[in-house]
Amino acid sequence: MGQPSRPQFLEQKTTGTAKKTTRTQEHPPCRSVNKVASVQISSRLPEPDVAKARELTTRKGIGYQTLPKMLVHEGLRREARRA
Repeated sequence: MGQPSRPQFLEQKTTGTAKKTTRTQEHPPCRSVNKVASVQISSRLPEPDVAKARELTTRKGIGYQTLPKMLVHEGLRREARRA
């Protein structure tokens, strides 16, 4: 009896032809934020703001922590242009 055939995704993985999809490919707005190394911080936000962020990101299909990260990035860029 011959060898059982391997599932196609295993073949792709072992031959290196599998196309990898990253979060930045799925969500282009995240691309510019994720280009550089990140530093972990902790911040406290009002509950209504976090709830609104979760609601908006659910509709956009991105992680809820991504939206505040994008907004900080955009605000810093805007402020840098003013200076």
